Amino acid sequence: MSDTSVLTRAEAAERHRLLGVRTVRVDLDLTRGPEVFGSTTVIRFGCTAPGAETFVDVKPARLRRVVLNGRDLDPGALRAGRFPLTGLAADNELTVEADMAYSRTGEGMHRCTDPADGEDYVYAQSFLDDGPRILASFDQPDLKAPYTVSVTAPPEWTVVGNGAGRQVRPGRWEFAPTPAISSYLVSLVAGRLHSVRAEHDGIPLGLHCRRSLAAHLDADVAELLEITRQAFDHYHRIFRHRYPFDSYDQCFVPEFNLGAMENPGCVTLRDDYVFRSAVPDTEREKRAMVMVHEMAHMWFGDLVTMTWWDDLWLNESFAEYMAHGVTASSTRFTGAWTGFAAQRKTWGYDADQRPSTHPVAPDTVDDTAQALQNFDGISYAKGSAALRQLVAWLGEEAFLAGVNDHFDAHAFGNATLDDLLGALAAASGRDIRGWADRWLRTTGVDTLRPDGDRIVHTSADGRPRPHRLTVAHYRRTTGGALEVADRTPLDLPADSAVIRPADAVLTLLNDTDLGYVKIRLDPASWRTVRSSLGAVPEELARAVLWGSARDQVRDGELAPGAYLDLVDAHLPGETSVHLVDAVLSFAREFVVDGAVPPATRPAALAGLARVCRTLLRRTEDRPDDTGLRLVAVRGVIGTAADESQAAELRGWLAAGTVPGGPVLDPDLRWQLLLRLCVLGAAGEAEIAAELAADPSDTSEEGAARCRAARPDPAAKEAAWQALFHGELSTYLATATARGLWQPEQAGLLAGLTARYFEELGPAAARRGPAMARVLTAVAFPAFAATDRTVRAAEDCLADPDLTPATRRGLVDQLDTLRRAVRARALTAN
Repeated sequence: MSDTSVLTRAEAAERHRLLGVRTVRVDLDLTRGPEVFGSTTVIRFGCTAPGAETFVDVKPARLRRVVLNGRDLDPGALRAGRFPLTGLAADNELTVEADMAYSRTGEGMHRCTDPADGEDYVYAQSFLDDGPRILASFDQPDLKAPYTVSVTAPPEWTVVGNGAGRQVRPGRWEFAPTPAISSYLVSLVAGRLHSVRAEHDGIPLGLHCRRSLAAHLDADVAELLEITRQAFDHYHRIFRHRYPFDSYDQCFVPEFNLGAMENPGCVTLRDDYVFRSAVPDTEREKRAMVMVHEMAHMWFGDLVTMTWWDDLWLNESFAEYMAHGVTASSTRFTGAWTGFAAQRKTWGYDADQRPSTHPVAPDTVDDTAQALQNFDGISYAKGSAALRQLVAWLGEEAFLAGVNDHFDAHAFGNATLDDLLGALAAASGRDIRGWADRWLRTTGVDTLRPDGDRIVHTSADGRPRPHRLTVAHYRRTTGGALEVADRTPLDLPADSAVIRPADAVLTLLNDTDLGYVKIRLDPASWRTVRSSLGAVPEELARAVLWGSARDQVRDGELAPGAYLDLVDAHLPGETSVHLVDAVLSFAREFVVDGAVPPATRPAALAGLARVCRTLLRRTEDRPDDTGLRLVAVRGVIGTAADESQAAELRGWLAAGTVPGGPVLDPDLRWQLLLRLCVLGAAGEAEIAAELAADPSDTSEEGAARCRAARPDPAAKEAAWQALFHGELSTYLATATARGLWQPEQAGLLAGLTARYFEELGPAAARRGPAMARVLTAVAFPAFAATDRTVRAAEDCLADPDLTPATRRGLVDQLDTLRRAVRARALTAN
């Protein structure tokens, strides 16, 4: 990593006081080979204090020329990504010419080669503080300006940018000036793109991907355009401002670290969302929500942008809330809120109970390094849940009136939390600031527990939040099923009494999942859950119950074996793909591979295998259950453990299909081969043959996983060297890390577990924040849930030289590890 400085909030405030950026012209040359590209930026800006000094952000491979108001400045003055500017005039023109390095980690101008056909692709990711790796800028959210971009590219390439573009001659592209936007939103995508163009409501639309994915994009074009149109129609119904940019391109790009990025007019999405293989409908729903989320940012984030990163939630929480609500109400994916309850919301709950928790809207974010760590489950999932509570309290009409007033007041500018609260208060007449103090300025998750005829309401800080939710009482029918006897709205803390019908066998607080709160059950209700969880008629209520059981395992209140008993008893009959997928994932990743002691792990894994095989049998010859069957097939593959099961998998691989379907597409073939490699039933010959049959990036990642998973010391060492000392992309590093740690190979991995904590810090510092997230979130030895591993992680955290991203990732993983250790102890007792 180059030595660059983080921008502090104080520095940003002072630069904003001094400067007003008027226009920015950017000229990029992508024809200079695979290592660098040319970048020329011309910034016209005013200064309120002539004679003052400031700095421009630029992180070049080579700084060629800097000219301020006609004066050539010494390029050698560049220090840590900042170039000093002195003697400013009231009106200024700055020109910066540089060679910029292409990125291999998705930070800045990322370049990669598609192994399927050898074609090169580039995309710009300016997010947070990576923009200066592409162009010189005053890189902070509140110095917005119109950007005019020109690009020279190989003549066979297509280039897509923030504004409407045209090729003025072969290889030369010019883009219309944007409205005022922040520098972190400037983007482009280039290469031999496959493009589909359409129009809706006067807005030019584009879908783009690399050429090798053309057939897969074309197969989904109708769905992708339908979602895009439905989302635009919904937003145009509820917002007074129409879509504020001149075109809307959605570009599916390779090796993208995030789910997507809301660059105005040029949204970038990871091209995993161009499905090469069969997926359950829940994954199509997730793709739809990502698309709707990014479109929401065109208003929340792009039209009106936060002044500083402490108001990140103004972008992400709103987009997350809108994504689920709009998807559920305006697309075919009506179960989006169940997905939120079953999978997305747990991200927020987990993050909010860690030592690294922070308020949704923190009082201050001191610098950009701290800001980067706040892109987490709190800013997304918890913030969305808090907004859902706010809308339930205010009513949607008042909420949208306040939001629209906020857009009117700050369009194409910047705003703060206080600005939004003022607009909402004026529109609703409610004490919004009091609500915000309890919901947005605090940390931790409240817990609700019925106790007789009252609700015990506790919180992490001793000051329970107000909640608006429902409580349902279930009774037995004459046939033994469960039905709702009564459902009552509650406003806590005022409504703290619960009147339970005499025939109720289950009382469930927050049964519609409107609240952001942990739920506990009274003893009688818990007995009903143990015997009849699958009989609860509402999918969302079952999601709340499974979530409560999950919380109890993580909190050391429910033994891992008891959770697996619930899985064994009730998951085989579950119809919700959301719930089956979420429960199996937690049961495998946290419980079986972490919280269960090694001596009992084989039996626990066998139990999960039985559940998956029961689901597989249940879905035979049932075309309506293809998503559930696919999840079951993945589960059967992942739980294979003995020679007979390995032989079965080899038979599937040879036949190219699972008996009764599905056909083994590339994703399933690589999942199957991975399990065979873990078990020592396949090796390099099979990996090489599979890679030769499908020379794609999916296969390169599959091969990296399989090679790292082989139970061979040399294979483990090769994977280790590539991961900690090589130059892997973030995608190949993720694949290698996922293959490396296998609980079945604990003895072989013991030495690497110790080395992990010795080599993590230097490796993460060398590769930067994106790779630090891979090395902590994916490469952490979570299977080694012992006190010894806890102590090693604690010792590693004592290193003062850890980067912020590394420290944050390690703190989070250590919290999960401690929970797994406590759960193991609960099992032992």
